[in-house]
Amino acid sequence: MKHVLAPLLQTRRRRLLLAGALALLALYLVYRLLYPVLFDAYVGKINAPLDYASSRALTDQAFERMAHDLTEEARRARAAERVEAEAESAFAREVRIEILMNTPSVVRATEPSHIKYFREAGIRRYEGPKTCLQCHATIEVTHGNGTTSVVDTLDDLVNSVHFKFQSDSPGFSTYGYDGREVNAPGERPIPVGKINRACGIPGSFSWTGWAALIESRPEHAGGEVVLRSEGCGQCHIGGNYQPATEKMMPVGDVPAEAKAGIDCLICHATDYDMNQRYVIEDAYGLRWNQDRSMRAALTVGPVTSDNCLRCHQHNMGGDAYHANQAAQALGERHQRLLHQGAKRGNPFSPEADVHAAADIQCTDCHVPEGHKIPRGRFGVDLVANDLPDKEVACEGCHSRAPHNASEHKALLNGHIDRLACETCHITALEDNNVVLRDWVHPTWNAEEGIYEPTDIYRSGAPGKGFTYLWFNGNGTFLANALGSNPDGDGSYDPLMAQIARIDDPEVIAAVRARAEALKADYPEIDVEAYVRAATDPLSQLTPELLAQRRAMIERNLRPVMEGGKSRIYPFKLFNAMMYEDTANQGPFGAMILPFDYATYYATGDSRAAVVQALRDPIVQRMYQTPFKVYMMDEFMAYFGVLDGWTADYPLDETGRLGPQVEPNWMRQMGTLMVNHGIQREAHGCADCHAPDGIMDFRALGYGERRAAELERLDGLDLGRIDEH
Repeated sequence: MKHVLAPLLQTRRRRLLLAGALALLALYLVYRLLYPVLFDAYVGKINAPLDYASSRALTDQAFERMAHDLTEEARRARAAERVEAEAESAFAREVRIEILMNTPSVVRATEPSHIKYFREAGIRRYEGPKTCLQCHATIEVTHGNGTTSVVDTLDDLVNSVHFKFQSDSPGFSTYGYDGREVNAPGERPIPVGKINRACGIPGSFSWTGWAALIESRPEHAGGEVVLRSEGCGQCHIGGNYQPATEKMMPVGDVPAEAKAGIDCLICHATDYDMNQRYVIEDAYGLRWNQDRSMRAALTVGPVTSDNCLRCHQHNMGGDAYHANQAAQALGERHQRLLHQGAKRGNPFSPEADVHAAADIQCTDCHVPEGHKIPRGRFGVDLVANDLPDKEVACEGCHSRAPHNASEHKALLNGHIDRLACETCHITALEDNNVVLRDWVHPTWNAEEGIYEPTDIYRSGAPGKGFTYLWFNGNGTFLANALGSNPDGDGSYDPLMAQIARIDDPEVIAAVRARAEALKADYPEIDVEAYVRAATDPLSQLTPELLAQRRAMIERNLRPVMEGGKSRIYPFKLFNAMMYEDTANQGPFGAMILPFDYATYYATGDSRAAVVQALRDPIVQRMYQTPFKVYMMDEFMAYFGVLDGWTADYPLDETGRLGPQVEPNWMRQMGTLMVNHGIQREAHGCADCHAPDGIMDFRALGYGERRAAELERLDGLDLGRIDEH
């Protein structure tokens, strides 16, 4: 009997294995072929082959001519070092330099390495990642613990925050208002990145503002339309018609077309032409152009601060900062719009930061691991972090006792237990640092020929543009620094005080003056109500929501605030008036709604701009059951709305905004870390330890007696202490 059954069982097993293999093959084919098509249809986006006008083939002769031109300055400097300044005429010396700089040895010594590589490989046209991957299909990565690994280059890049700008991995230093660490081990992970009230488009809505052509009417054009470029894609390395939407989903990879559009050179080329960064429109839609010239490709080398600042200076010093190189090259067509108000107001340039003046490069502190770049373990805002366990801190170079050259070293080093280095060494931010921005009531910029958000208050001064808070490395879902005064009287309560209320009479007066000016264009504004909401945003909450807020802070956030080691750090303050979906309202605010940039800038009709943004297919999907189940319920729980996502679409059947859409100031200011703009000459003792000093010791949780002592330190010379 066994002899009869054995072949039957073997045949059955083979059939089951074959059926299983066929099923797996079918699933794979569905995933590879059908899923991308269905996904694109679902989110209403498009992927298509990309081309760039700057990607042109060179002849061998043109290649060598370009190589010669690119190295002229370096060859001349090298030759000049060898030609001694003898007692001969300047003409004779110049002749000798000209001869020497063209010798093969000097040429070899000064050529960027990729000139040789491209010459020998016969590469005469740069075609984006396709060209780079010929040699760099894999890279060796050195990790923080000293180990190395070989990784797939493209995979490493596509899964970096610089490409997908969000993450569902653990390691956030952010806590939801429900008390949970965002995406902590054991929690259901959801993709989160940044809630960016400075841009008028929360990070999750970058689909609605990825690439836009704005119809401007500047004065110099006599009222004629001039198209300008705007959108999130100008500072992200993807080159397609949309952000990496696929990376927000539980399965799926970005298509080959999107990978082919990655802009390698903006980070790796010395001679990248920012005038090639502008929005173009083709048969498929709008996308960002990039520099794919051989000239740029031949100057590939180690990443420098100039590479980083092509995007990050916009974030820190602002487009209007006089040393912002990218803002001097706005595009050969459809020039990029300038953003006048600085987001952080602490630029990294020799004029503004001692480290930049010392030629320290960004990657000297933010040491990459492949394409993963650390931002440090501390992070108050909801920003994805590739390497959350990797330290980026002043102490990495300066130790915890850096003031040893000063006769007052014991006093100065003693402060480090309670004060971060930045607290003393960032003495001010840029004057155009934005504190309060109104997106609901735009104003006309005649020079640019657009409507733009109204900056209600700007300042770079301590106590006005930025403040001081206790910080233990953690933050809330809406960028509020968490920490506690270890010696305080228990009164330290920034979520109900410093970052939820402006008490400074000068700031309040400035806000009132701006509101009165706005009323000329918006007669419906009640000036006193406007000022109150802007300077006391909690006044917009009902008594019930205020009570819930206090209870959630004590129950959920107080334990996080009191954990770990807290020190006093400087934080840039920022808040914005935006449209919200109040059907999803909690004690800490309501769901922020995006604007359509083209509508907003051209018409100044902020409501119409919200309507247009809400029509975007991906935003419509957000208000449907799959998104609710997949991420929105979890997202709102972190946001402090514990009853789940209310998926009532904010547009009614006529296409108008529903009654749940309201303009409001967000319920607390964001507190953004400022770590650059470091000055060698720091604040002196009297800047803080005086009755009118920049440090509000009572707000920092010191009792009345201790605060009075800290304002008058008997026996201490309160003049500026020289630490050198």
